[in-house]
Amino acid sequence: MSATVLQKTPLHALHLELGAKMVPFAGYDMPVSYPAGILAEHRHCRASAALFDVSHMGQLRLLGDNAAKALESLVPVDVVDLAVGKQRYGFFTNASGGILDDLMITRREGDLFVIVNAACKDADIKHLVTHIGHRCTVQPLPDRALLALQGPRAVTALSRLNPALAKLTFMTGMSATLAGTDCFVARSGYTGEDGFEISVPASQAEALARALLASTEVQPAGLGARDTLRLEAGLCLYGHDINNVTTPVEAGLTWAIQKVRRAGGARAGGYPGANVIDGQLALGVSTKRVGMVGLERVPVREGALIVDAQGHRLGHVTSGTLAPTVNHPIAMAYLAANHALPNHEVYAQVRGKNQPMRVSAMPFTPHRYFRG
Repeated sequence: MSATVLQKTPLHALHLELGAKMVPFAGYDMPVSYPAGILAEHRHCRASAALFDVSHMGQLRLLGDNAAKALESLVPVDVVDLAVGKQRYGFFTNASGGILDDLMITRREGDLFVIVNAACKDADIKHLVTHIGHRCTVQPLPDRALLALQGPRAVTALSRLNPALAKLTFMTGMSATLAGTDCFVARSGYTGEDGFEISVPASQAEALARALLASTEVQPAGLGARDTLRLEAGLCLYGHDINNVTTPVEAGLTWAIQKVRRAGGARAGGYPGANVIDGQLALGVSTKRVGMVGLERVPVREGALIVDAQGHRLGHVTSGTLAPTVNHPIAMAYLAANHALPNHEVYAQVRGKNQPMRVSAMPFTPHRYFRG
């Protein structure tokens, strides 16, 4: 049996040059950390600016007069009313209300720009073509790379290359020239910090990355820091905290289902699993995603069982770490709803011992998005 050949992003050679430790991830050979280490990269992002290569993620365009309405037939999200330059979080659902993937949607002049997860992108494109390919044009963009510049000084570094980008606010985007290259830049990201995601032609990605790394504020960061940052920010990782058997209501993502798409709304339903999701919105769920903080300094990892004081199973952990900024063990878990109340104490089973944890509000670290 031949080994799976990992794909490379346009920044692969630069990662090696910078001394990155590379690991397989979603079919790609990706940097998990650089010589400074995950902890230093995490802290640098919280204090200054970190550059992440997220080119493994899928980028595509939806074109045509009916593209927004067509996309609404696959997501419980208001796409039709999304104004030009605005970005919105959403998710594809299945007939059971489970989440097939989560995605970012930006309305641009002439198209919808969509970013999906790397591991799901082939299935997502097939899903789109199969179900709405007759109503709009689905155009994958494999010739583009994606860079994420995150941290409180990201705007300082990026503004040196194009001052106009400082006027963007959280969840808005615009076309912009950076280092002589036409890019599309959105003020968003996955760390809870202010920051930007930059879609750039693959052939120009390395030059842009080098221009950003030349700033005194910017250091490279890998998948390891990205994971601890997003967990502190309380953001879901697809395939771990959400998947095709967890619904948006169970996952606590109801904020992403606008009123107009809910039962009684002007464009209610019409997407896979709408009856399940509307029913859960009305009646509640038996299991919910929650945040938890450890009461002892023992990291709790994905898969750990959550039990009560009598050892009865209550749920399981989907992500966990010893959080660098919070300086406590933190985790996300699905818990029985009657145990998911704030400050409720439960136990995570770690190597045969019960570790006490307390249900906590998320994010664990305050978001610092720039809202103008």
